[in-house]
Amino acid sequence: MRKILLSIVLFITILTAENLKTAIDSCELYNNMKHTKNTGKQTLKVGESYRVLDEKRGQYYVSVKGISVPNRWVDQNCFSQKSTTSTQTHNKPIAKADNTYIAKPQKQLLALSWQNAFCETHRYKKECKRARGAYTDTRFGLHGLWPQPRDNVYCNVSYEDKKRDKNHKWQQLPKLNLSDTTRKELLQVMPGSASHLQRHEWIKHGTCAGMSADEYYTQAISLTQQINRSRVGQFFAQNIGRTVTLQQVRFKMNESFGAGSGKKLELRCQKGLITEIWIHLGSQGDSMRELLKGGRDVSSRCRSGRIDRVGF
Repeated sequence: MRKILLSIVLFITILTAENLKTAIDSCELYNNMKHTKNTGKQTLKVGESYRVLDEKRGQYYVSVKGISVPNRWVDQNCFSQKSTTSTQTHNKPIAKADNTYIAKPQKQLLALSWQNAFCETHRYKKECKRARGAYTDTRFGLHGLWPQPRDNVYCNVSYEDKKRDKNHKWQQLPKLNLSDTTRKELLQVMPGSASHLQRHEWIKHGTCAGMSADEYYTQAISLTQQINRSRVGQFFAQNIGRTVTLQQVRFKMNESFGAGSGKKLELRCQKGLITEIWIHLGSQGDSMRELLKGGRDVSSRCRSGRIDRVGF
């Protein structure tokens, strides 16, 4: 009987240890999964371990000692993904800003906007009030390069910056440490820079990319330019004002980057207009052709759309 009890105690101890996670970011602790309430404005303490009670949709339900409403919901990416034991209370925290400890994601999603269509429904945006002749009048613009899975966001971002970002106060986010060349090219390929989109994209997505802000945007700019120089980019420029199909665009992807690459692309449409293309990539390599080999095949809800011309 004593052996059975010892076995049970040992099993519970092991199980409990496996459910401890170490915080690597001072994320907010919410009362609910929708993140609409945080009694007492509580946050995780970097380096401390928390017991995970449940796990759903990219979130942990954790136990927090010494606070009102002690069981809270928090994003999984706020923790080290290595299990710890009760005797292990400190893991090396992720470095801030240009962090060197976050592993590079295995998958990425490149989101490119067709700016003319975006501006049809966002006429109040600064970037939509510009004169004609911009780079993105006849080319794709950079929306973002997003580490996957989609909930891989806000890595080691402070509570204050995360709040500013979610409230669209992007002008209050920290300035990025970019080279003069990167900054100049970014202003060209990302018209949303006029609304500080580059700061938002870095805070939410780039901080999880396992590289510095300059490296992150150097890669994103290069991939955008590769698409615009490809037969896909040429096809869009030559068919402005016309309706094209997903099949046609995927065919141009195959012509540009090799058989099967078209299956990595999906169209995003609104009100009959193609607003974006999303390209699913791996992480090995620098060229579009290399990165597409590691991307996943995807379906596309939009099967056709019109390529909008500049102007309202």
